[in-house]
Amino acid sequence: MNRIVGVIPARWGSTRFPGKSLAPIMGKPLIEWVIARVRQAQRLDDVLVATDDERIFKHVSRLGASVVMTGSHHQSGTDRIAEAVQGVPGDVIVNIQGDEPLIDPQLIDQLAEVMVADPLLEMATAARPITDSEELKLPSVVKVVWDGSQRALYFSRSVIPYVRNADAAGKHPLHWCHIGIYAYRRDFLEKFVHTPPTILERVESLEQLRALHLGAKIMVVSTDQHGVGVDTPEDVARVEALLRRIGS
Repeated sequence: MNRIVGVIPARWGSTRFPGKSLAPIMGKPLIEWVIARVRQAQRLDDVLVATDDERIFKHVSRLGASVVMTGSHHQSGTDRIAEAVQGVPGDVIVNIQGDEPLIDPQLIDQLAEVMVADPLLEMATAARPITDSEELKLPSVVKVVWDGSQRALYFSRSVIPYVRNADAAGKHPLHWCHIGIYAYRRDFLEKFVHTPPTILERVESLEQLRALHLGAKIMVVSTDQHGVGVDTPEDVARVEALLRRIGS
């Protein structure tokens, strides 16, 4: 039996938007929107928030949601969730971004399902097609390529693959944007956080390259969902407009 736990990292000290977890989105703190969406997933046996701040802890507690206080020293959300799930029963841990109020519950379920279906997988993540040539050039848009079994070969901020012969691709999408949601086998998560960052991880600033360095089998689930994150105060208005459009 696979017990699946969804964890939402929510730290206070965001460089570009401190305290964004409690920033109001249409009158409701961002973290509330995220929790509500995650709770719609059908394959999660438990959902908890992992935070380093008492203000976030108290607010989430008042909502009646599970929340764990973690250290403030963590360099990534992965490190934070690894601490948060200590003592929490779970075979598969799903790391869900705490700044995406429109996260797709079905995508969460898809990641959970591929992990259950293939016990040899250490990780699963997601990607969407890139159709805009300007977006393709952005280093902030992480690209991923995979093999014939849809297992990740590499992630990069550079454009991969390089297109020398466009005709060879036919109508198949060539470039895919990595979406930052991960499902981990619990034992691999422990191995991951106890391994120092690797050279490729440091130069690209992409922690998933540590997993590839360790030889992890990472399934990439393809999706049309773009993922809408709140990274800066300016993103609030854009997200509110999307929420009004879908009637949330």
